[in-house]
Amino acid sequence: MKKIKANKNQSFIMGAAILTLCLLIVKIIGMLYKVSLSRLYGPVGAALLNNAYELYIPLFTLATAGFPIAVSRMVSESMSKGRYKDVRRIKDVAIPFFVTAGVIAFLLMILFSFFYVRIIKSPDSFVSMLVLAPAIFFGCLVSAYRGYYEGMRNMVPTSVSEVVEALVKLLVGYSFAYVVMNHGTQLFGITDSRDLLKYSVAAAIFGITLGSFCSFLYIYLRYKITGDAITEEMYNAAPKPRRKSETFHILLKTAIPIGLGALIMSVAGTVDSMLIQRRLISMMSRIPDSLLSQYPGMIPPETVNDGLVHSYLWGCYSYALTIMNLVVTVTQAFGTTALPNVTEAYTKGNKNYLKRSMETVMRVTFIFTIPAGLGLTALADPIMHLVYGRTDGVDISVEVLKLMGIAVIVFAAATPMCSMLQAVGRVDMPLKLYAIGMLIKVVSNYIFCGIPQINVQGGSIGTLLCYTFVIIVSIYVLIKETEIVPDFRVALLRPFVASVICIAAAWLSYQLIAGLLPATTTGLLISTLAVVLIACVVYAVFLLILRAITKEDVLMLPKGAKIAAILEKYKLIK
Repeated sequence: MKKIKANKNQSFIMGAAILTLCLLIVKIIGMLYKVSLSRLYGPVGAALLNNAYELYIPLFTLATAGFPIAVSRMVSESMSKGRYKDVRRIKDVAIPFFVTAGVIAFLLMILFSFFYVRIIKSPDSFVSMLVLAPAIFFGCLVSAYRGYYEGMRNMVPTSVSEVVEALVKLLVGYSFAYVVMNHGTQLFGITDSRDLLKYSVAAAIFGITLGSFCSFLYIYLRYKITGDAITEEMYNAAPKPRRKSETFHILLKTAIPIGLGALIMSVAGTVDSMLIQRRLISMMSRIPDSLLSQYPGMIPPETVNDGLVHSYLWGCYSYALTIMNLVVTVTQAFGTTALPNVTEAYTKGNKNYLKRSMETVMRVTFIFTIPAGLGLTALADPIMHLVYGRTDGVDISVEVLKLMGIAVIVFAAATPMCSMLQAVGRVDMPLKLYAIGMLIKVVSNYIFCGIPQINVQGGSIGTLLCYTFVIIVSIYVLIKETEIVPDFRVALLRPFVASVICIAAAWLSYQLIAGLLPATTTGLLISTLAVVLIACVVYAVFLLILRAITKEDVLMLPKGAKIAAILEKYKLIK
């Protein structure tokens, strides 16, 4: 048995900070990847890229079936009880399942690709889907190790593996895509413009698959070389582990409801893709003038003639989706780090610790999601034009982002809230909430996307209605299960008030600064960065004035003790 240095447990805020920082880096890299490709391709190419993802995501979710979260929860619980032999057994039992699930999902993606491209009338997406299929297999393998380390509250392996994956995706994927798009005729003899686009997107997708492999290789070698947080002494002193069959039964019992809940919401993304595009296709066949009149001069005539209006508008929607996902990524980190912390508090039966843990998760979540969502709405125009420049379809995407910004507040907050339900033993509840939420989303999408004046915007309306329901009911059930009522003044009301003041300051300052600078890319960059800086300062000041930040939060920051002492001196924190 190898001797391994034990890591100190990372608190929720520290763990969230580590994971959030790395995932933000990952998402920024991912955004650069998608934005660069969107500028290279335009909306139709962006739609091809997104179509491959929309089939990949639910199959990947089905393959992992909630096992990473279940592994994290079980490892956290066993660590808190000193059952270190059980911790190792959980990993040994889980990995063979991930391998099998990865192979099956890989084959299913190849099979389903034949049918999916016909449903959405996008045969050019087929090659990209085939190239992306192996990423499911490697993604399953890396998920096993991520869940294991996350249960120990060690977020570094997950974070670094995510960065490795993103960097390979960007560098390899974009390079290959650029070469095929711009030199495909000379190098490969591809003369048709649609074929160039099709194979260029597939080349970009290859970067994703290679990144997934490199991510797994890193985390696997890390485990083999450095091990985990369990020393030989800790392992030998631990009680006898459960039988493998018993461990697998508990893992399965924990994972299935979690996985089905995640699967339902992953399928919701695919439903968005299919339903929105099908409704747009229907309108173009029945009332094309009514739909096209919503975008006078904004959709190229050749796109209309080729029958690709549905792909064009879906590509515009995906532009805004790329920006929105930056917000969601941060709160996914909150959910990942909340699970082991709340699980430990609940397992030990410490009501005060559990209350503090719950309030911290809620407060940190809403402190981030509310201003981020309102900021996307208020500054949709400069943000989209700064990121995408004068790419076709950006003006349409601006309108999408305005509504999507409101929806992302509840969308992004749903993951941490449901993670807390899983942490207190209600692993079944997110499944039920997501099932009802998906039904709400499907019905609302069908209704609103079929209205010419709303069309693609119906996707944002469906998201808003769906996740508002999930948030409200999840908090209600959490209170009922724990018999703990969080302080909503601190967790929700104060961040909301500070956010409104912050966004008002941002909007007013943008109107002033933008009017003083030239309408160039440089002028837009300077004005947007200045506005964001002003908004952050105003927000931080009002969070302190309204007492929305606690001393414990500040102590987790670098030089936190000194900062806390200064703030206490001026009575800005307790």
